[in-house]
Amino acid sequence: MKTFYVWVVRFLSLLFYLRPKKNVYYLMSYSNNLHMIKRIAAELPAGQKLVVIYNPRTLAAAYDLRAFGLKTIQLRMSISFLFHRIPQLMTARLIFCDNYYALLAGLIRPKDKTKIIQLWHADGTIKCFGWEDPGQRQNSWFKRRRHQLVYDKFDDYVVASQAMGDVFQRSFKQSASKMQYLGTPRSDRLFSDNWLQTVRQRVLTAAPELKDKRVILYAPTYRSAEHVNPPVGTIEALAADPNAVVAVKLYQEVNREKLEMEQFKHANVKIYDEFTTTDLMTLADTLVTDYSSFIFDFSLMPQARSAIFFMYDLKHYEQQPGVQKGFEKWLPTTPVRTVADLKQAVLADQPVNFATFNDQWNTYNDGKAYKRVIDKYVIGREDAAEDYDE
Repeated sequence: MKTFYVWVVRFLSLLFYLRPKKNVYYLMSYSNNLHMIKRIAAELPAGQKLVVIYNPRTLAAAYDLRAFGLKTIQLRMSISFLFHRIPQLMTARLIFCDNYYALLAGLIRPKDKTKIIQLWHADGTIKCFGWEDPGQRQNSWFKRRRHQLVYDKFDDYVVASQAMGDVFQRSFKQSASKMQYLGTPRSDRLFSDNWLQTVRQRVLTAAPELKDKRVILYAPTYRSAEHVNPPVGTIEALAADPNAVVAVKLYQEVNREKLEMEQFKHANVKIYDEFTTTDLMTLADTLVTDYSSFIFDFSLMPQARSAIFFMYDLKHYEQQPGVQKGFEKWLPTTPVRTVADLKQAVLADQPVNFATFNDQWNTYNDGKAYKRVIDKYVIGREDAAEDYDE
């Protein structure tokens, strides 16, 4: 069916190929770039408009943008949606994306008049994706072809480090010339004391039990239904420090029907569905994760004390979806593989120095990435990448 949609997009984009290009579109799957979206709207010249096409899971963010005065449209892969929206999308001089969007595979546009910019939803990665994901080889030729068509549609990839630029070159088969080292706007808020304090206060108002406690945030990444439960004893190990509170943030697409909820019934353990992972990270002293890209955010937070990587299923993850080669050499601390080692790490509470890790993966993140991105693409300043002093 997606192949059919690709052909529909191709037909419509050719039909409306000559429409004047003056607007900016933002395809949104994640809600962590709202500040930049609002600044784009503020910087646009008269007569141009910004339109946000959003994934339904970011509905709350869409309401925020709508209240700000922006036009937001829910993304639907349907014939009706395509016939209404592709003609409008063909008025874009800029299309920002924060993810993979299948509809781009069929989009035909004058490359000198419409630029498509990838603002990826993570600053770095431990897991593999794209062509480095072993599962890609199992896809049909048509699906693999569609994937590459989308990867090739991006004129630039905005990244925060050479390390992430290298990942895109390998994973999406892209040239080094497409990598733009501007820093990632999604990280800007992590450098704002005002934003951090506002979020912390909001979380503490709703969860006062986290105040003046060591907060251990357990945020495992996605696993299929048959692998959703951690090893027996994991929660007890996380709760080994009697003076700590363990905040559990489950992956949004976790299959709770397969999750053994009894394991979380512990005096100082609680699942916090009402907050985002980033919300909870602003208060966390220790992040316990596995292969999640949230470590690349947590390492920038001023209160971050330590990180524990609980990789009990590493052999399985190496097979699907795969992990970056040599990742153990650049992680800020050595992964643990057993429940006993996890408990020991929790009790030891050893501080971690994130400096080298951030030098490698957050090289160009300084809180002003949004300005460089807007200067380069929205305003058209050619020297935007050199601006790190304002």
